[in-house]
Order: sequence, then structure tokens, then C-alpha cells
Amino acid sequence: MSRRVLTLLLAGFFVLALGVVGAFRPVPYVVLSPGPTENTIGDIDKKPVISISGRQTYPTSGALSLVTVAYQGGPAAQIDLLTALRGWIDPTVAVVPQETIFPPGRDAKKVDEENAVEMTNSQDSAKAAALNELKIPYERVVTVLSTEQGKPADGKLQKGDQINSVDGKPATDSQFVGDTVKAHKPGETVTFNVTRGSQKLDVSLQPIASKDGKPLVGVLMQEKFKFPFDVTINVGDVGGPSAGLMFSLGILDKLTPGEITGGKRIAGTGTIDTEGQVGPIGGIAQKMVGARDSGATVFLTPADNCAEAMKAVPEGLRLVKADTLHDAVLALDALRTGKGIVPACEAG
Repeated sequence: MSRRVLTLLLAGFFVLALGVVGAFRPVPYVVLSPGPTENTIGDIDKKPVISISGRQTYPTSGALSLVTVAYQGGPAAQIDLLTALRGWIDPTVAVVPQETIFPPGRDAKKVDEENAVEMTNSQDSAKAAALNELKIPYERVVTVLSTEQGKPADGKLQKGDQINSVDGKPATDSQFVGDTVKAHKPGETVTFNVTRGSQKLDVSLQPIASKDGKPLVGVLMQEKFKFPFDVTINVGDVGGPSAGLMFSLGILDKLTPGEITGGKRIAGTGTIDTEGQVGPIGGIAQKMVGARDSGATVFLTPADNCAEAMKAVPEGLRLVKADTLHDAVLALDALRTGKGIVPACEAG
């Protein structure tokens, strides 16, 4: 064998070896794929996803399924280059930069904790939105979920404190509390009136500047509602706020005569606020694949996700635009009865 051929063979071997080694090196990307679906008017592990006591309920049929996105990767379990390459050629998944899911300073545990909080808040907002749709009154309170160590609220506000007012103005919701704090300059005093146990207390805090210069006190809040009857939601390990719309529809279906699905398998997604406004979500392409794989033929889509969804809608899945909970109810009525307008998504 000539020296030249030997050199070429050795060079080729080293290139191949480097390629193999490189393929298994960790890369800062996350793979998003279709996650499980859960029927909000069905059961998980023989337990109802939505349980209602203290109020008359009615039979349901079909499915009102929430959809999820599963992810692979993250700071503590980075994927390798080969996994990322497989994801890039698979049309049912997405490969995104790691910081999209895990911004700097937020590890997997922190993200999971935040997703759990968002899910709890989403469930409460969904209950409130459903009751608003049915014109059933309820009370709303803002409570302290936790405080950040070393921040102004640390040691002064406590988990479970009910925030009654900020600077003398009623704390109508967590957004109002946050906006009132942000209206101050760092170092100025902001006064919280809270109920702690049987006591009402005034707590004075001096906000500090965050990294982007905005004032903060370091408190994580949760909106709680006092409903006239019990609504319990059981979804296991699912996190995040994107199932709000489907929770509200499931509650409505159980509280009203008739079956709003018409026996069809309906899936959908979208955040929801207490007034029933449906907001956009991430991972719409993967969620539609999961919906179609579960047998759904109709997919309720937030209006702001419609253009993106139209580019990747699976065959056999009808997209129905949902701006509000009320719009979604009307659309399902029209689908069931064949009367009225079913708002469709349009390409952007």
C-alpha cells in the first residue's frame, strides 16, 4: 500500500471518528414533540379530570381534550447532536435553542415549579371564566405564594398572606398588584395591606431595580377564588397555562344540560383569563399532531395562533378560531346543530 493511500485512509478514519464523537456531544437545544392528550370530561386513572360537588351536573359525551408538548433536553440533560439532527428532519417535532425553554438563571426545577404555578392559576381562571359565562357570582382574592430570597418581600410577606390592598387601593388581581409596584421608583415605599391568619397588617416595602431597571419586591402571587361550589381539576403532571380554554369548556359542559360536543372528539388549546379571553400558546404544531393522533377532528385554536397553525395543520383536522370562551361555545353549538357560523382560521 502506498504512503499516499495509507495517509488518505488514516485521514478518513480520523474524520469519521471525529464525526462519530461529535454526533454524541451535547448541544444547547431542546426537542419539542407531541405530548399526551387528556379528555377534560373524561377520567385519568379512573378519576374524573373535572369533579363538581354542591351543584347539579349533567351527562357528557365525546371529548374535550387538552393537548400538551413534551420536551427533551435542558441544562441538566442536554441532547446530543444526533438527536437534534433527527429532530430537524422530523416534521412533527421542533428543535429550538435551549434558552427558549430555559432562560439564563432558570434550571429545569425552576421551570417545572413555574409551570406548576401557571397550571394552578390557569385552573382557577378557567373556573372563574366558566362561572362568568354562566352568570354565577363568586369572590376573588390575591394571595402570596412565595417570596424571593434576598428581595424586599423576603421575611416581610409570608406564604398564604391575602393581599387586600396596595397603597390603599383594593387588590383586584395580581396584575394590579404588579402594576402598582412598577408605578414606583426603586427605593420608594409601597404599602401592602394583608390578612395573615386573623390579623390585618400593613407591610411597607422598598422596591429594588431588576436587571432591566424595573422595580420589584420579589413576591410570587396567586389568585384564589371563593366559588359557591367545589370544582376540582385533576391532570397529574401536566403544567403550564395553555389548557385554560379546555378546562372552562369541560366545566361548562358538566354544568349545563345537553352535550356541547355533539358526541364529537374536540381538542383545543389556549390560555384563558377570568373574563374568558383566549390567549396564544407555544408549540401549536406539535399540539395539533397530538390532537389528530388522539382522534380529534376539530381543533379550537387561539386567534393569535391561527396563521401559524394553518401552515402545519394535519390532514383531517378542522381548525376553529376561538377569540373568547363565549365564541368557542357558540362555535361548538354551530358545529353540533348545523346552524350558525363556525369561525375558521385563516392563513396570515
